[in-house]
Amino acid sequence: MTQPPPPPPQQPPQGGGFGPPQDQPPQAPPPAAGPDLGKAPEPGYGYPQAPQASQAPQTPPPAAPQTPPQPPQGYGYPQGAPAPQPPPGYGYPGQQPGPYGQPQAPYGQPGYGQPGFGQPGYGQQPGYGYPQQTMPHPPQAGQLGGGGKFNAQMLIIVAAVVAIALIIGGGVLYASSGDDDGKKDDTASSSGGTGGTDDGNGGTASGKEKAPSDPSAKVLFQVPAPEVKNDSTVVVSGSWLTDKAYVKSGIARIVGYDRDKGGELWKIPLAGPVCQASRHVTDDNLTAILYQPAMPTKADPSHGCSQIALIDLDAGKRLWTKTVKTGDQLINFDNITLSGKTVAVGSTSGGAAFDVSGKLLWSPKPADSCYDAGYGGGDKLVAVRKCGSYDQRQLHIQTIDPKSGKVISEYKMTEGIEYASIVSTNPLVVAADVGDSAGDGSGISDFFSIDSKTGKLRTRISAPGEQFAARCEGITRVEACNLLAVGNDRLYLPTEEHDGTGKYSQTNEIVAFDLATGKQTGQRADAGDGYTISPLRMDGGNLIAYKRPPYDKGGQVVSISGSDFKETTLLQNPATDAVRDVETSMSPEYSEFLYADGHLYMSKVYASKRSTVRDKEYLAVGFGTS
Repeated sequence: MTQPPPPPPQQPPQGGGFGPPQDQPPQAPPPAAGPDLGKAPEPGYGYPQAPQASQAPQTPPPAAPQTPPQPPQGYGYPQGAPAPQPPPGYGYPGQQPGPYGQPQAPYGQPGYGQPGFGQPGYGQQPGYGYPQQTMPHPPQAGQLGGGGKFNAQMLIIVAAVVAIALIIGGGVLYASSGDDDGKKDDTASSSGGTGGTDDGNGGTASGKEKAPSDPSAKVLFQVPAPEVKNDSTVVVSGSWLTDKAYVKSGIARIVGYDRDKGGELWKIPLAGPVCQASRHVTDDNLTAILYQPAMPTKADPSHGCSQIALIDLDAGKRLWTKTVKTGDQLINFDNITLSGKTVAVGSTSGGAAFDVSGKLLWSPKPADSCYDAGYGGGDKLVAVRKCGSYDQRQLHIQTIDPKSGKVISEYKMTEGIEYASIVSTNPLVVAADVGDSAGDGSGISDFFSIDSKTGKLRTRISAPGEQFAARCEGITRVEACNLLAVGNDRLYLPTEEHDGTGKYSQTNEIVAFDLATGKQTGQRADAGDGYTISPLRMDGGNLIAYKRPPYDKGGQVVSISGSDFKETTLLQNPATDAVRDVETSMSPEYSEFLYADGHLYMSKVYASKRSTVRDKEYLAVGFGTS
């Protein structure tokens, strides 16, 4: 077992601007031993056991102070409500999969909402967070396990509270409504997938990202954190990157910034805060968000996440807003995604979908014991459909036609698995915490590689939480995974931190699993002493990864060849204390990271009231090579 590292950073340095922190840095925990990655891969789980921990711990050099992100306390989140009793019985219809949007019944299923937690990438939104109205305080260093993950049982308890708060009572009739006047537009299919051409060595042709002549980067701009009144915490989840702009959610608005200078290009005002944002973008830069219909107040701290909107990231316009009702009550949705020309949203009341033109494709129905908890988008559209009562739950992983809603294939997971996350839709990879065995709050004990054409299981990969650092939320937001990537018919995972070869050094690696066999391929990318490496996204057949720096260096973005795992440095951040403190105030676990064309953007998923008037916090920071 590894020793717990310091909690993940979320707060920037104290004292204003890029100045060094004023507070004394916390003492780091003793280093822990790492896994023997030189061992040959083994079938199925294929990860070697860790050796014994190192000798007496040493105190490492000072590092920037790190604190985990503060969860929202009532700013825009529903208050608790009495828990409804789950309906008895199982009652899943036995017919073959047919047209989508068949009758579904809402359940009092526990849910858990997190904004902006997804796999980072070009035109994708990564983020991470925990929006509950009632929640324990964030864990401190002594409460975190390997990789700084939350306790799984605590997540489940919190999930039940949040789900109850999100349930809206009402009649049994469902209808669409709330079409405001605005431009309507059709688009091409969304971008995504693995891309590339097989090179015969298990990898694909090289990606688009090329190493510059000089990878040295500088700070391009920083966006100040927005002002938050009272002691509230506001979700600012969502960031995207186009050829024209870096786009970031603020408080009740979305802003397009110049990619190099950070000046505002356009601004889309919203009636209330953003709740969730799709990580997918169409070929012509359309994406979708969920937001509240009004700003929260002390008297009414939440208006629900009922507004579904299509955003044009090039024009800086909201093309339309839609809602779905149950009786006279608006449905609050937990997650949103985009596949082709379809915007899909899921919740404990079931799922709904709209064409990008604004046409309703399907909506929840009250006559079935199954409901769509959420969807994974991109190349394909995949639903996590929950069937049966709470104590007899079974998850159906369904690949569906995004236009007609017809079920193409279906894989039924073992009964008793309560939550699942869509890691990738093409190839189809699902993550789950089977039997709550992960034990670290990562939401992952196993990955399931599924044939999306037939619905048959290709292989199952065991990924013990104490050995691997990937994470998925999965409780309400089924597409909220990060610190992992899928491409070349392989799954790329980072290991947990362990002892490096240098004094005080901690490090980790990225390893690859074959999605056909479940075995490790033997490929390994080392972070290097003092660095920790995390997958961001695929670039054709190559893997783009971020290296979080040690106390005396700047971070890096590297490209890892899909065939031979050779690393190429794409970007090297400055090693000055002031810049490094700002960089390490954000992390891939708890922030949003986007990289493309020599530009790296980091941003937060929460905005909160500053602790003192001297604090200087940033919503986003951009780095770039010359």
